[in-house]
Amino acid sequence: MRRSVALTGIRGPPIILNERLETPLSSPHFSTKQRILDSAEALFARHGFVGASLRQVTAAAKVNLAAVNYHFGSKENLINEVFRRRLDVLNSERLRRLGDVQANAGHCLEDVLAAFVDPALTVAQDDAGGAGFVRVLARAYAEHNEQLRKFLHDNYGPTLKQFAAAFGSLLPHLDKQELYWRLDIISGALTYAMADFGMIKRRGTTEQQHRELSSSHLIKFAAAGLRAS
Repeated sequence: MRRSVALTGIRGPPIILNERLETPLSSPHFSTKQRILDSAEALFARHGFVGASLRQVTAAAKVNLAAVNYHFGSKENLINEVFRRRLDVLNSERLRRLGDVQANAGHCLEDVLAAFVDPALTVAQDDAGGAGFVRVLARAYAEHNEQLRKFLHDNYGPTLKQFAAAFGSLLPHLDKQELYWRLDIISGALTYAMADFGMIKRRGTTEQQHRELSSSHLIKFAAAGLRAS
């Protein structure tokens, strides 16, 4: 069967998001490497991996091409590193949360879902470029970059397998294929929540309250779908 792209554990059509380009250079103290990554992320979000050139990246980061070559070696490696710096944090937190959950013999399906969902929503709402990174995730689907997909699968696939195993142990009525179908659908809903592109608006709620509400509703919905016979 078709496997998910190893990003947030999701696949599906690209999500159309606000095209506002976030200003990456909010501090003059950012390192050269940080400035290049921030500029690349913002430009890839707006123009795509093919559409954004290294010349545009260097102009936005106020560096020369030699600096990009020194830190990353190639545009392909730069793209990989844009994902690595956020997904390493995301997957590390997911695995930490999963370990804490599994250390409790009485853990339930909702606990595992929270370990999967909450860190992703936190990354998406990070003030330091989280919204831009969600747009970059959407681009990964739209452009069908096989080298990028291989990089993501090789580096982050094992984390998703650990979660699949944790879900499978709590859902013995589901065979592997059915489990993966349901996890793909749930992950698509998570992407939608990360994008904050739904019907629910944030009237009268803070960022944290909105994230907590998103998490609560998504976990309740996902648990019902996974438990269905």
